[in-house]
Amino acid sequence: MSAEELKELIAHIYNEAKENFIPTLPEAKLYEEPLVGIGSATDSLFNEYKKPGIIGPWYMTPEEWLPGSKSVISLFFPASREVKESNRKMKDGTGEYWLYARVEGQTFIQNLMMRLKSILEDEYGMKTCVPQYDNRFQVVVAGKGITGYPEINEKTFGSNWSERHAGFICGLGTFGLSKGLITEKGMAGRMGSIIIDKELTPTKRKYTDLYEYCNRCGACVKRCFRNAITLEEGKNHNICEEWLGQAKKLYAPRYGCGLCQTGTPCESGIPGKKEGII
Repeated sequence: MSAEELKELIAHIYNEAKENFIPTLPEAKLYEEPLVGIGSATDSLFNEYKKPGIIGPWYMTPEEWLPGSKSVISLFFPASREVKESNRKMKDGTGEYWLYARVEGQTFIQNLMMRLKSILEDEYGMKTCVPQYDNRFQVVVAGKGITGYPEINEKTFGSNWSERHAGFICGLGTFGLSKGLITEKGMAGRMGSIIIDKELTPTKRKYTDLYEYCNRCGACVKRCFRNAITLEEGKNHNICEEWLGQAKKLYAPRYGCGLCQTGTPCESGIPGKKEGII
């Protein structure tokens, strides 16, 4: 299997999926076809992520998730026009369609990733791992999740695998002030990844700096009505998580926010780049 054949397979699975629609607006999608990036499982950046101040020593490299791993495939699912418009108009709450994209949409992404895993294993004889849905996946937040690391403090917020950091290595984009990944299709969307034991040609990274695509315009700072983002320190995940906890009660059985991903120059493309294309 080549990188192009893999992308064709992912597009086929995406187009065959039945769950990718807004329940109250069945003609509208939750997510557009995903961008696909490929990275080498032996990229030195994966080990760099173990350092304190980047992610931390609890971070698991591709080799730790899947011994003999060769490639990491990262997918970015851009939110649909309807989902983005629903949230863009909000100022102190969450758009209805964004809530569906966060909950039903995540189920769609999970099913797609597990379908991809099944096909690669059964039809192509590969060994695979989808970290986010592996039983070893754990959050790393002060007071819950993984413990036993002296580096964990009251500001710690993360997990032992990062979809965004994988996306950076796989050439999909760079981080923004709000800590999301800015891709050629913007930041509004969600991500998934799979590790395989097949060596594929990595996607060439068109950037070198972690925040290269962010112009620090401060739009996401203004959009965050909980004051969880500042120009000086970026996003405070703990403040954000506190609001999401309230949103779970307010919007049950759904939840979400995403104001910092919509109504900003990086919503649907790279700031300063025509139509988000480099």
